[in-house]
Amino acid sequence: MQGNLRHMPAICTLFVVLAGALTTAQAQTVSLQQSLDLALASSPEVMQAEARMEAARASLTAVQAFHNPELEYLAGETTSRQTGSSGRNEIIGLSQPLDLAGQRMARRDVAQARVDMFEAALESSRLQKRSEVKRHYFDVLKRKQEVVLAQENLALLEQIRNRVKIKVNVGESPRYELVKAEAETLAAESALGSAELRVGQALDALRRVLGVNLQEALDIEDEPLARPELPALVELKQELVSTHPLLREAAANVRGSNANIEQERSARWSQITVKLASERDPDNSVWRVGVSVPIPIWNRRAGQIQEAQSVRHQAQAEELRVQHDLVSALNQAYGQYEISRRQVEAFESGLMKEAESALRVAEAAYRFGERGIIDYLDAQRIWRNAQVDFLNARFELQMALIEIERIRALPLMGEM
Repeated sequence: MQGNLRHMPAICTLFVVLAGALTTAQAQTVSLQQSLDLALASSPEVMQAEARMEAARASLTAVQAFHNPELEYLAGETTSRQTGSSGRNEIIGLSQPLDLAGQRMARRDVAQARVDMFEAALESSRLQKRSEVKRHYFDVLKRKQEVVLAQENLALLEQIRNRVKIKVNVGESPRYELVKAEAETLAAESALGSAELRVGQALDALRRVLGVNLQEALDIEDEPLARPELPALVELKQELVSTHPLLREAAANVRGSNANIEQERSARWSQITVKLASERDPDNSVWRVGVSVPIPIWNRRAGQIQEAQSVRHQAQAEELRVQHDLVSALNQAYGQYEISRRQVEAFESGLMKEAESALRVAEAAYRFGERGIIDYLDAQRIWRNAQVDFLNARFELQMALIEIERIRALPLMGEM
């Protein structure tokens, strides 16, 4: 009974592998570019941003339209007091509201600023979605490579266990070495099962970002990790001010606030109305031309102007906050990029070779009886940890690049 229980982890791991293989065989495989296109096409946030932008454009068209004229017609009977005769009386009036030049320009500037603001917001929404897709996509790649490392580690430990078993059976090694090797192998089997489970979880997260039905099988293509040469941090900060849509959105909001102040000031004069009227009765025919001009004596819109100025102060403060947040995020992302880049270079320049050499030396020493199983397993564990650390450093570098790409609003990888 104990022997059967001992092999349960291996059986469970085999079941997980077979289930994953069947699922992958029926899965739809997508590339990074296909994932980006799919997410942008189905994202509710992007669709909402597009709808807001279209509404702003429609509003710009509306404010540039001229006011419609108003036609008035009145008719009735007129009786003369002198002659006592009566006849038909008609009045025809035509009124045309006119905007002052400043009013029309201010309204147009407010509407144009809204268009600019929502266009920048749409670009920001797309940028955020692209960054989110890339993070989840490369997280799936990382989890899949963790499975490969776990499989290689399990295969190596199984080889070690088999060698130890042979030595124990012939009496060259004590039995506790086999117990140690068995424990390490069982731990590796459990680690493989956990790694495969994390792949499924990462794929579920990617499906949610892409908007794909959770019951649809999904897999991804391999994507090379990007290693672009980045400019210096000072250059990136200077570039940031002119490229990021969040800053353009905030600047457009400030422009709209300024235009709104001018609109409120010009609204003190409201509209000028030009009037043309004709009146006819049996005795007289009268033509009239006039103009109606409101006089801002009692209401000079002081409250509305102060409120608009307050909104402008808020917009200016928001623009400053957005700039500070982006610069702070860029500092953090660039710092993580530098740390991860140095770690990757350190592993590539010698750490991986040293760990592999130590494993080979320990293996040879164990074969010739110069070292025990503990030293061999320790060397294998160091090699395994070096592989995992190298993998983590590479993908941490990738995530830092994705974050810098989002902050710069410039594509670095997987997108043209």
